[in-house]
Amino acid sequence: MEPFASPLTAKFAHPRPLPSNYLPAISPMASSYKNQFPFRPASQSFSLPWMPNTYYKTAALKPTLAAFSQSPQGITDSKKLPSISSKTSLFNRYTPDDWYKTNHTNYKESEAARNNAEHLRGDNSRMVHEKYQQTRKTQLESTRNLGVRANDIEFWKSELLHELDEMIGETNALTDVKNRLERALAETEAPLQVAQECLRHREKRMGIDLVRDDVEKQLFTEVDVIRSCQERMQQDLDKAKAQLGTNRAAQHELEKDLANKQVAHRIDDQCHHLRNYSQGIHYYRGVERVDATISVPESWARFTNDNILRSQSVRAASAKLRDDTESLLVVTANEMWRQFNRVNVTFTNRIAETADAKSRIQTHLAKTLREIFQVEANIETIRKAIKDQGPPLKVAQTRLDERTRRPNMELCRDTAQLRLVNEVRNIDGTLQSLQQRLRHTEDALQTLVRAKAVLQHDLAVKTNSLFIDQEKCMGMRKTFPSAARLLSPV
Repeated sequence: MEPFASPLTAKFAHPRPLPSNYLPAISPMASSYKNQFPFRPASQSFSLPWMPNTYYKTAALKPTLAAFSQSPQGITDSKKLPSISSKTSLFNRYTPDDWYKTNHTNYKESEAARNNAEHLRGDNSRMVHEKYQQTRKTQLESTRNLGVRANDIEFWKSELLHELDEMIGETNALTDVKNRLERALAETEAPLQVAQECLRHREKRMGIDLVRDDVEKQLFTEVDVIRSCQERMQQDLDKAKAQLGTNRAAQHELEKDLANKQVAHRIDDQCHHLRNYSQGIHYYRGVERVDATISVPESWARFTNDNILRSQSVRAASAKLRDDTESLLVVTANEMWRQFNRVNVTFTNRIAETADAKSRIQTHLAKTLREIFQVEANIETIRKAIKDQGPPLKVAQTRLDERTRRPNMELCRDTAQLRLVNEVRNIDGTLQSLQQRLRHTEDALQTLVRAKAVLQHDLAVKTNSLFIDQEKCMGMRKTFPSAARLLSPV
């Protein structure tokens, strides 16, 4: 009987234990040795089952005989197959040939392993001796190199310490100059605020006095001078801060390099004194495959040398900046003081001009007020004359109206009629000329009133300008920070 398929490997949470002879338990059926699978050698393991897992499933089944029945004709008892309860019990058995072949294969593999081990032992003895000598020589060279390296590190440490002391001193000196510059820059805020406050006060001037005069020009110049000084101070202050940052960066590089040298010297010195019997040595598997180096001896020495050269260059730039800052403090103090005096002189001149203009305005205003009084009296006279023409006009017009009621031929254009008409026309002409003169006089009065208003407004403008320039502006400009305060180191 041929198998249906190859046995499958089953997965079990708790597989059954393997028999001691590593062969399946054979049931008492004679036909179980026939038509088994072909021999397939496989590696055996004493920790895991090497037989197909299907064995555990089929070997657990107990074969049973089918019920007795009469055999068909033409078939002998020797050709009959026993009745079994399951087909799978016929396909999971090994033959004796498989058993013998497996044992023979294991014998051959064991003999080959022994021969290989014998040759390997001889090679290992020679290699152990050679490698010991090689390791000893390599360790001596490494120890000598570590000692040389420690001496090189010590030399560069002393160079770094000297340059670090010089850099710290220069940084402290530049910090003092920077503090003086900051105080001088803060002192310029008061004069700037005074000048800007004067400009803001003078913006409150009214009318024609809101003029860009010499005072305003000088005030703007003062603001520009102070701001220019502040900008130069701020630029030098920024340079000082940047230089301090550069100094500290160079100092930090020196300190970091020095710290690294100290750590490296400690480590290399410790490594130089390590021996095979020293305490604290351990295995670090794979450490030789990790290349953590980032420099070679040439680049290592050049790195420290570059740090020292960079620090020296930075110190030279810092010393030059200190000298420039000292000169700037003197120059800016003198410039601001000279401009402050110019503004005060122009203020004095402008106040004198404004006071003179105010006096003249007061004189013209007095004359204008007198003329207004006289024109108003004349207007009243004209109005009275116009009013006096009213009754005669009424009489003449009433007469003409009554005469229109005359009957028939009595409506005669006689001398009386003509005279009444001329009288009305004359009175109308008189009224028109008086009214025209009244309008002209009133226009003149309005002109005088406007002139008076302009003079009064101009007088108020001048008064306001005098108050702003003399009281507010000059009152604030009585004091100015002296050069000693601007240049004071404290």
